Amino acid sequence: MDHINEQHVSEPGLLVLDITAADEATALAAMTELDRHWATSGVGTVRRVPGEPGVKARLYADLRRPAWNPAGESDEA
Repeated sequence: MDHINEQHVSEPGLLVLDITAADEATALAAMTELDRHWATSGVGTVRRVPGEPGVKARLYADLRRPAWNPAGESDEA
């Protein structure tokens, strides 16, 4: 994974999440679910690293802000 830029964690509530999952579907599901709850960078690219198990992805999140919900639907399902 790329180096974490200081601006991505410059304030409380900002996160860089490195996700490792068994398969692409699981990684995509995790990013989609996180995106439902907080303002994130969205569902990103999933990578397979030769010689390492599973797949990897990175997501940037801002826990200070809820997810953008244009339909006004409740986050509680």
